[in-house]
Amino acid sequence: MGLAESWSAFIRAMNTGFWSFLEDVGNVLRDFKPADLLDIVVVAFLTYELIVLVRQTRAAQLVKGILILFVASFLSDLWAMRTLSYVLQKILQFGVLALVVVFQPEIRRALEQVGRTNIFAISIFKGKTPDEQLRERWKTAIATVCDAAEQMSDSRTGALIVFERRSNLSEIIKTGTVLNADINVEAIGTIFYEGTPLHDGAVVVRDARIKAAGCVLPLSANQDISKDMGTRHRAALGMSENSDALCVVVSEETGIISMAKNGVLIRRLDRQNLYNLLQMELIPDPPAEEERRTQRVLNRLRGKKAKEVSVDGDKKAE
Repeated sequence: MGLAESWSAFIRAMNTGFWSFLEDVGNVLRDFKPADLLDIVVVAFLTYELIVLVRQTRAAQLVKGILILFVASFLSDLWAMRTLSYVLQKILQFGVLALVVVFQPEIRRALEQVGRTNIFAISIFKGKTPDEQLRERWKTAIATVCDAAEQMSDSRTGALIVFERRSNLSEIIKTGTVLNADINVEAIGTIFYEGTPLHDGAVVVRDARIKAAGCVLPLSANQDISKDMGTRHRAALGMSENSDALCVVVSEETGIISMAKNGVLIRRLDRQNLYNLLQMELIPDPPAEEERRTQRVLNRLRGKKAKEVSVDGDKKAE
């Protein structure tokens, strides 16, 4: 077969494959239903969230190792390396259990984030909406904590304060000493004064009260944390990675005030910035002014309509 004939055969094969591909695409589009579109969107969203979760954690290196194992298993089957193929298949069979153990913190955090979404905000799982009295207590508690943090920053007193939100911290509270005390500057200063039995642990704040002190927090496994941050900062990051809690840290060496949220550490805060952040995160917003204005407009329109109906009725009566 000459070069021209080979080229012609190649072109015919390409044309046949192209038209076959178009035919397959047409068949798919002909049978396409709205449910298929929803299926694709859901799978794409889950895949994207999985990639984001992997990239933000130490799981990225482990995923590379798993891919290498899959490639090695494929090549061992292709080249008939029976012993190696058998070993790799056994490793992959138990890989699911190993992944659950290795990725336990990431899986727990992801499930907690799913549980905190509004989609699953069923009334039996939601906490009670804080009333105005609790809002006022939170405002007072936040201002007190900010005052205490400012004083401890000036005196280079290390401190770690955890604010419980939707994630229940009962297991963390059990590691410390339960106090159930009101929040005031003197109490916080006494707890974190160097030499007291509870100064090395964390204070847990629940419902605008000091629930416990001297609590032990999980340390973050993030390897990118700056070397100038000590155990308190790692504990704050670890707590924020495993829950939705807010953690305020005062550095003993530098006096820098920081706040950890969702695995991110916000550093070099002054009193006002810390107050604004805590108030925005801990105190639920009241009904929006726009909603109240809309309700007033609707009420005014209803009143006007009722008045018009009354006037029309009077005219008919006359």
